[in-house]
Amino acid sequence: MLMDLAITISATSSEIEEPKSLRGRSRFLAQNGRVALTCDNNPKICLVKGSAGPDCCAKKCVNFSTDRLNCGRCGKKCSFGKMCCEGKCVNPKTNEKHCGKCGNKCNAKGSCVYGMCSYA
Repeated sequence: MLMDLAITISATSSEIEEPKSLRGRSRFLAQNGRVALTCDNNPKICLVKGSAGPDCCAKKCVNFSTDRLNCGRCGKKCSFGKMCCEGKCVNPKTNEKHCGKCGNKCNAKGSCVYGMCSYA
């Protein structure tokens, strides 16, 4: 049965014809059959649903609002213990506008301690 499968596969692969001319197709496309799209040449690909973010940085789609390695702009890294919220590096353990996570505001009477509003 395995031998029959191997014969069938080899017969089908020999029936597939490769284009005789590369005219209109690049050698890369002829070999791989796909193109690697990068946002430096096509910035609109970052706007596609499922993309990592709408901004382009070092040929990768990122989100300047939340990316720890590109917070607010390309290459701006948040230090240890901080996270990127609204394009700024913040400490979620003490920041009253981003207590514990981005956008979690403590009320006027509470303070942010250990990432929790009104702790203790």
